[in-house]
Amino acid sequence: MRTPSTDPDSTDPDSTGQDSTAPDTTDPADGPDAPLRRAIGPKLLVLLVVGDILGTGVYAVTGKVAGKVGGALWLPFVIGFAIAALTAASYVELVGKYPKAAGAALYTQKAFRVPFLTFLVAFMVMCSGLSSASAAARAFSGDYLRTFADLPPTLVAVVFVLALAALNLRGVAESVKANVVLTLVELSGLLIIVGLGVYAVWTGGGEPARLAELDTGGTGFAVLTGVLGATGLAFFAFVGFEDSVNMAEETERPGRSFPRAIFLGVGITGTVYILVALVSSLLVGHRRLQGSSAPLLEVVRAGGVTFPPALFALMALCAVTNSALINMMMASRLCYGMANERILPRALARVLPVRRTPVVGIALTTALALGLVLTGGIEGLGDTTAFLLLCVFAVVNVAVLVLRRDRVPHRHFRTPAVFPVLGAAGALVLASPLADRAVEVYVRAAVLVVIGVALWGVNRLVMRVRGE
Repeated sequence: MRTPSTDPDSTDPDSTGQDSTAPDTTDPADGPDAPLRRAIGPKLLVLLVVGDILGTGVYAVTGKVAGKVGGALWLPFVIGFAIAALTAASYVELVGKYPKAAGAALYTQKAFRVPFLTFLVAFMVMCSGLSSASAAARAFSGDYLRTFADLPPTLVAVVFVLALAALNLRGVAESVKANVVLTLVELSGLLIIVGLGVYAVWTGGGEPARLAELDTGGTGFAVLTGVLGATGLAFFAFVGFEDSVNMAEETERPGRSFPRAIFLGVGITGTVYILVALVSSLLVGHRRLQGSSAPLLEVVRAGGVTFPPALFALMALCAVTNSALINMMMASRLCYGMANERILPRALARVLPVRRTPVVGIALTTALALGLVLTGGIEGLGDTTAFLLLCVFAVVNVAVLVLRRDRVPHRHFRTPAVFPVLGAAGALVLASPLADRAVEVYVRAAVLVVIGVALWGVNRLVMRVRGE
C-alpha cells in the first residue's frame, strides 16, 4: 500500500523547476565532500541483492546446519526464509521513506532519537558485514581452494581481504559489475546442484526418507532448540539484503527500484536455498555433510553425473569472493553514511578524488576485517554475523511501526503491520539462548559491542572538545 502523495522518483520538477532526484549529469567538483555517483540501475540492483545474499552461507555452512538438524536440512532454511522475508518488507518501507546511505542506523535514530542506541545498531551492522566477509575469506582459503593448491589458509585470507579492498577503492561501478559476473557464476553453481537433484529423482537415486529425519542430538525440548540453533546458523545464508539499502544514494530512482529488487532478491535466493537443502539431504548423509568444509562439493561427487569437481570448486570460490566483496563494499558505505549523520567522525565521509569512493571508510573496514579473520572459523564467524543482524532486525522491525507517525511528502511502499511484529518476534527468538548457540559467538559479539562503546566514548569526547 502506498501513501497518496508525490513520488520523489518521478520526473516532476520540484519547486526550483528541476528534478531533484534524477541522476546527476553534471560534473561536480571532485573532493572530500563530493556526492556519491548514481551508478546502479534497477537490473544491477537486483543482481546486487541476489549476489549479496548468495555466497558464503549456502556454499560453506550447509554442512554445519545439517549437523545440527539432521536430514531435515530444508526446515531451517524454510524458517529462515520466512523471517528474512518479513524483515525485508520492513526494510523496503523504510528505504522508500528515507533513501539515505546509513540504513538501519538512520531508521533507529529517526524512530528512537537515542544517539547511543543508533551508534550501537550502526556498529553492529558494520561488524556483521565484516564478520561475514571474514567468514568468506576463511571459506575461500579452505577445502574449495585446496582442490587446486595447498596454501597457508591465514595468508590466503589476508591477501584475499586486501585484494577486495583494492577493487572496492576503484569505485562502485567496477565493484557492482564484478558482482554481476560473480553472481551469475555462483547462481549457476547452485542450479547445478538443483539439476543433480532432479536427475537423482528422475533416475530413482538418493534417499527421500532422509528428508524427514530430525537428528538434533536430543529429545523433547532439545529438538526445538536444535531446530532453532540450525535456523540461526542457516540465517547467515540469508543476510545481505539489508546491506543493499546502504547503496540508496548510488541507486537511480531508489523509491521505485528497491521494493522490486529486495523482494525479488529474497524470493529468488530463498527458493534456491530450499531446493539446494533438499538435494543435499537427498544425496548425502548429514554426518558426511557436517564433516566437510566444502559440503556442496560432496553433493556434486554423489550426484551420479560426471561433473568436474575442480570446476565446481572454482564456482564456489567465485561465490565466496562475491559475498565478501559486497559485504566489504556495503560496510564502507555504511561508514560514509554514519559520518554524514555525525554518528562517526566526519573524516570517515572523505571521498577519494576522481574515483569518488569513501576512501577512509574503506581503509577502516579493511583493517577491522583483517582483525576478524584471526578470531574464528567459518561456522563461528557465520553465526556471529547472524546473531548481530538478528538483534538489528528486531530493532528495525520495531522502528518501522514507530515511524508510521512520521509522514513524508512522497509515495512509498507500506508493509502490513503484522509483518514487522512477526519479524521482530522471530528475530528475537533466533537471537536468544533458545537457539542453542555456541558460547564463543556471544563472547565475540560482546567484545565487538565493547569496542563499539569505546569508540562511541572517543567520538563524543572529540565532539565535545570541538564544541560540536
